[in-house]
Amino acid sequence: MKTPLQIPKHIAIIMDGNRRWASEHNLPVLEGHRRVVNNVLEKLVEHAAKIGVEYLTLWAWSTENWERDEGEVRGIMNLLRWGFGHFGEKMHKKGIHIRVIGDLSKLDKDIQKSIYELISLTKNNTRITATLALNYGGRDEIIRAINRWHGLSKNNEPMTINQFNNCLDTAGIPDPEFIIRTGGEQRLSGFLLWQCQYSELYFAPWYMPDFTPERLDEAIEEYSSRQRRFGR
Repeated sequence: MKTPLQIPKHIAIIMDGNRRWASEHNLPVLEGHRRVVNNVLEKLVEHAAKIGVEYLTLWAWSTENWERDEGEVRGIMNLLRWGFGHFGEKMHKKGIHIRVIGDLSKLDKDIQKSIYELISLTKNNTRITATLALNYGGRDEIIRAINRWHGLSKNNEPMTINQFNNCLDTAGIPDPEFIIRTGGEQRLSGFLLWQCQYSELYFAPWYMPDFTPERLDEAIEEYSSRQRRFGR
């Protein structure tokens, strides 16, 4: 008898393999990233909302990615400029609530402006919350959370778990039940270090440009077959 699908409330995705996909298709590096923006993200967000996922978090740019080739970095920043306008407006029309986590201060001012405008535009949408992690690193987030607490606390009072949660970029978002990494690598690379304590992990062999709604269903089917014990 087939296991009934258990739809995670929050799915987080480490989007990996764009450059390898482009290389294997004899295309310039940027084409892997472009395919994800143009052909993958909208379909994934739509499908996740359709099947009942409430939160979808997508790691798009890490604090370490700045070390890549200057041309690739510039190209990705231009994709972000286009995406927050074109993609963001489409998401708003479909009732998608957009959030962004990470240290946005390193992004160009015009990109920051577009991000904050889109967050404001979609803040009352309720169909699904799609969160983009930009200039995000798990250790960086924790350090920034501690610094926020120092700014809020009085008389060096000890911090509680709930207070720390409220200082994280993800404040108000439940921890992910399910983390998917594309591209075949089997590590989290610092993604949601605090929040992943009891997340189920799924390491897909295919690349992010090949992530289809059907593959999301396959991953959730695997998730549904697992027994989650939470240390008990």
